[in-house]
Amino acid sequence: MRFRVDRDAFAEAVAWTARALPARPSMPVLAGMRLELPSGSSALRLSSFDYEVSARAEVDVDAEEGGAVLVSGRLLAEIARNLPAQPVNMECDATRVLVTCGSARFTLLTLPLEDYPTLPEMPRTTGSLAADAFATAARQVVPAASRDDTLPMLTGVNLAFSGDSLILAATDRYRIAVRELWWRSEHPDLATSALVPARTLNDIVRSLVPGSNVDIALSTVAAGGGVTLAPGEGMIGFENSGRRTTTRLIDSDFVKYESRFPSDFSARAEVATAPLTEAVKRVALVADRSTPLRLSFTADEVVLEAGSGDDAQAVEALGVKYHGDPMRVAFSPEYFLDGLGGVQSETAHLHFTMPTKPAVISDVPADEGGRPEFRYLVMPLRVS
Repeated sequence: MRFRVDRDAFAEAVAWTARALPARPSMPVLAGMRLELPSGSSALRLSSFDYEVSARAEVDVDAEEGGAVLVSGRLLAEIARNLPAQPVNMECDATRVLVTCGSARFTLLTLPLEDYPTLPEMPRTTGSLAADAFATAARQVVPAASRDDTLPMLTGVNLAFSGDSLILAATDRYRIAVRELWWRSEHPDLATSALVPARTLNDIVRSLVPGSNVDIALSTVAAGGGVTLAPGEGMIGFENSGRRTTTRLIDSDFVKYESRFPSDFSARAEVATAPLTEAVKRVALVADRSTPLRLSFTADEVVLEAGSGDDAQAVEALGVKYHGDPMRVAFSPEYFLDGLGGVQSETAHLHFTMPTKPAVISDVPADEGGRPEFRYLVMPLRVS
């Protein structure tokens, strides 16, 4: 294999593909990145796979000879990132890869290509949506996913597809984040869901190209007059600007969360999102992970407090529109900030039933009386 390629395009494609490399590969070949240049093609394919997540990117090259090779992915990424700003020449034989860029020359040993697993095929596209909207939605709900791998179901983000509606949801049992958005489905009667590992989804949306679309691919079958996930497939694919990622789904049913959201509230507050977020960050400076953030609501003011007794203390007051009896409630500062961070509107709505019952943070609905696009239920902390 022999080709010449633009340095920046090559470095970007290698770096993107390397993100799917396992941190601790179960087999040496899984630390490799496969480079393939089909005969007669000018598109170099770069791929990585660890039996859970696969990534494949393409970059245009000036091809001289086709072929395929497997090299250390992380080493190639480090080399590509530090190459001088000149065209890159690469040539390979059975045992070595020579990378030349200006006066810099690197020789890499190859890995056994015949031992490398075959990448899974990308399912047919099920639908698509704006990459910016999908990335925003994922960032709103991913913080609520659990990091405890002993309960795999809670470490995922549930993607629920129903016609032209897509709902993302995540929970760690102490909070639930839900975001609803529109997408263009290839199957108007689609009704299914996919539980995607939250870490993988977060990595995928971080690398989406702004202003583009992302295609979502599921293996589907017709069932009961509609379209649902094919049994036993357990995989979802994402494609954006020529880059493809597939990941295994978490084999579990997501919790039925809608009934956890209260239908009636005894109190509601409307407060400017940015000032409240900044005030919480300031007051939380004196709080550790076990110290609650206390909020006291009255008709036109909320007082934020943290710390007590012999500990460091902080107090700050903000103007607020509050409807209901005065209430004092406490939250984990981290959980409360994660909820506020998901609010995209200038005003945040805070809904309460009792100081000891779950509260709901949401953005402003598009229509008066309608359901907000983002909802975040969070359990309060008990304080004396």
